[in-house]
Amino acid sequence: MELTIDWGNGMSQGNTRSTVAAFAAITGLLITLSACSSGEGASEVSSATPTPPASTTRSATPADTAKQQAIAAYIGMWSDMADAATTSDWQSPKLAQNATGEAMQTISRSLYADHYNGLVTKGRPVNHPEVTSVDPLDEPTSITITDCGDSTNWLKYRADNGQPADDVPGGHRHIEALVKKAVDGSWKVTTFAVHEVGSCTG
Repeated sequence: MELTIDWGNGMSQGNTRSTVAAFAAITGLLITLSACSSGEGASEVSSATPTPPASTTRSATPADTAKQQAIAAYIGMWSDMADAATTSDWQSPKLAQNATGEAMQTISRSLYADHYNGLVTKGRPVNHPEVTSVDPLDEPTSITITDCGDSTNWLKYRADNGQPADDVPGGHRHIEALVKKAVDGSWKVTTFAVHEVGSCTG
């Protein structure tokens, strides 16, 4: 007997496959500009304080910061899921670090189904998230993300003998996610939907 999960919204997660989640690093660039000048004549030394050039950097806006935090939460969710999936630990406390609400329930149900069916997941997913909307722009509390997740090297296996769970390969799937700001200021994925393999190109 096998337990399967209905991912809802008419979108299929696949009965033996999840999608993606791999890395995400957000970096900043600090540009330092400095200058000095001096001149020396034949009979005297003169010096002047140069005018510093105009800065080419700008302060991060609330929307910029929110985008970075939302993407970090989204990637963190998939990374937490991948860690728990190695043993199909549907009760892993890590799952609540970057997901909540419906997203958390979806992950837990999927991992429980794998545990029930004697499956584990090996490898790591790869994500390519992009922010598609920010609401509101001045003080964001909700971010929509789209992704073309790659599960090519993140596959399910039988826990008892280590054999592949089936002969269906992984691939690229279109993913949509909603990330919201919590009352404590953290960002967490609240819902996500995963489309079928081949629904996007990496």
